[in-house]
Amino acid sequence: MILKTPEELAVMDRANAVVRQTLHLVAGAAKPGVSTKELDELAEEHIRSAGGRPAFKGYRGYPATLCTSVNDVIVHGIPSPTHRLREGDILGVDCGVVLDGFVGDSAVTVPIGEVPEEAKRLMRVTKECLELAVDVVRPGRRLTDVGAVIQGHAEAAGYSVVRELVGHGIGRAMHEDPQVYNFGPGGRGPELRPGLVLAIEPMINAGKPGVSFDDDGWTARTEDGKLSAHFEYSVAVTENGPWVLGVDGR
Repeated sequence: MILKTPEELAVMDRANAVVRQTLHLVAGAAKPGVSTKELDELAEEHIRSAGGRPAFKGYRGYPATLCTSVNDVIVHGIPSPTHRLREGDILGVDCGVVLDGFVGDSAVTVPIGEVPEEAKRLMRVTKECLELAVDVVRPGRRLTDVGAVIQGHAEAAGYSVVRELVGHGIGRAMHEDPQVYNFGPGGRGPELRPGLVLAIEPMINAGKPGVSFDDDGWTARTEDGKLSAHFEYSVAVTENGPWVLGVDGR
C-alpha cells in the first residue's frame, strides 16, 4: 500500500482531470455510425494536447488509448475501425492518462442514441454502486467495505457482480496494491489510511456474473451475452473523507 503526499495527490488530480475531460469529449462524440477507432483517435489527440500521454497504449501490449466496451463486453474492448456504434447500444469507455509521472484512470458507460429502459436502469444502478463505494473511502474503514456495498446494491437491484476483474491501487503505476474487489463481506482487509488512492470500478452484469474472454486476450464479455456496465473513479483517502480525483475541487 503506497501512500501519497498532498503534493502527489495534487498531480494525480490533474491527471484525472485530463481523463475526465477526455471521457466527456468521447461521450459527446459517441453517436450511431461512429467507429470506436474514431473515438480512440479523438481521445489520444486530446490527451497529448493536454500534455499527457495515454496510459493504456502499450501497457502489457495493449494497442489503443481507450477501452471501448459495447453491450455484452464488460471491459477491455479494443477500438476498431470496423465496429460502428448503433442506436440502442451502451458503450463503456475506460481511459488512463500519465501526467507528470502519475496515472489517472476513470470510466463511464454511455447510451448511444435512445436505449431500452433496462439498459438505462443497469447504467444507473452501476453508477450508484460507484457512488456508494466512494462514500466508504474514509480513514478507519476497511478495504472490503468497498466491495460489500457494491455487491449489496447491485444484487438488491437484481444484478450480478463480476468476480474475475477487480479495481486496484493507483499512483506512479497503473496497478498498485491493494486489489479492490467488488464483492465479499465488509470489515476485513487493511484499514484505509490518508494518502491511499484506489481505482474503484464496479462491473455489473444484467444477467449472471460469468466472464468469457475473446481470442485477442483482452476483450472480456458476459458469458450469457447479456448487458454489462462499468463506471470507475480514482479516489483518494483524506482526513476529510473521499476525494474523487479530477472531479471534486480541492
